[in-house]
Amino acid sequence: MPHDVPLRSPSLAPREIPHTVSPGLWTLAWRRLKTDYVGMVSLAIVLFFIVLMILSATGLIAGDWAKEVGVNYAAPSFIGADIEAGTPAGAAAPAAQPVPASEYKSSIVDPIGDVIADLKAGRTPGGATGAPDAAEEKSVDPLADVMADIRAGKGGKGEVAVPAEERRVTLPFGGDKWGRDVLKKTIKGSQTSIFVGIAAAIVATFLGALFGALAGYYGRRIDDFFNWFYSVFSSIPYLLLILAVAAVLQQKGTLTIILILGLTGWTGTFRLIRAEYLKHKAREYVQAADAIGASNMRRMFVHILPNVSHVVLVQLSILVVAFIKSEVILSFLGFGVPVDVVSWGSMLNEAQNELILGKWWQLVAAGTAMALLVTAFSLFTDALRDALDPKLKGRAGH
Repeated sequence: MPHDVPLRSPSLAPREIPHTVSPGLWTLAWRRLKTDYVGMVSLAIVLFFIVLMILSATGLIAGDWAKEVGVNYAAPSFIGADIEAGTPAGAAAPAAQPVPASEYKSSIVDPIGDVIADLKAGRTPGGATGAPDAAEEKSVDPLADVMADIRAGKGGKGEVAVPAEERRVTLPFGGDKWGRDVLKKTIKGSQTSIFVGIAAAIVATFLGALFGALAGYYGRRIDDFFNWFYSVFSSIPYLLLILAVAAVLQQKGTLTIILILGLTGWTGTFRLIRAEYLKHKAREYVQAADAIGASNMRRMFVHILPNVSHVVLVQLSILVVAFIKSEVILSFLGFGVPVDVVSWGSMLNEAQNELILGKWWQLVAAGTAMALLVTAFSLFTDALRDALDPKLKGRAGH
């Protein structure tokens, strides 16, 4: 050969094909969810309430919700001072001015208020002045030390009593019968109601997914046992079931409510997950995992569970909504949180007595907050279900 000829021209070199990765289920779901404006607005509202719950739990906001900052049944600021306080109908409400502690008189009926007032004034209960009789000094009085501190101008534990702060006639969203800020109570109540709903939903979803996986994968006697267990729970009306369990436990508390709701609310998740496992255990990828020697636990929770995780997530979201409403019902009926814990249900319980007196703001505050969160969570759940399984939306359209 007269000269060297390259074996292959550079222009004939094979082109490099860019490596592309198909988007996964969650990436596609997020893209579909972002196009749903109602779902995104609902997600923003839900995240706002969750942030409020976290800030309230850490004490950054509404940490002093139990502080009596206003007069009894202080009216909301946007309607001005209470008409009963002296404002004639149709007249402009005066600007909210704090009431000095020396001039403020509570409207709450106190059976021993007169006795305390006499003791503070240096009089014996009943109006007589002077030192108590010798016979009275010898009598056993379990409150003697407390009363002595009151006579000396001290607190009940020997501490110098802190003067009562000035109470305001109006508050941003009104006050309850003790003068506590309804807005702060609503924020604090969201902490209890939302936490109970999320925690109980996690417990119920975990139990339902576990029982459904065992029943759907193994079948036979295990499936028969869990189906019988499911039938027992589903045959009793749900609200009646949780009320019966709450009455039997007779121990109020946040943890008790979480256990009551979580241990009784797993049936819907169980039914759906069992059906998914019955369908997926016969598919090729599970049989291939069996052929290479994968254990039953690995096939159940490593191979099948990721493919049914969208069902678990949707059920979790649905149960959060249901359990928030259940906690409100339990607390409203007196089976929920104790008296020293505030929730939306306990606020509604207090508000039913306040409505008789025409004090509606606590009912409106708690009811509006609960309705806004539940509605937003429900709309977000629908959007999430459509994003994870778009075929559902197509079938619904037909």
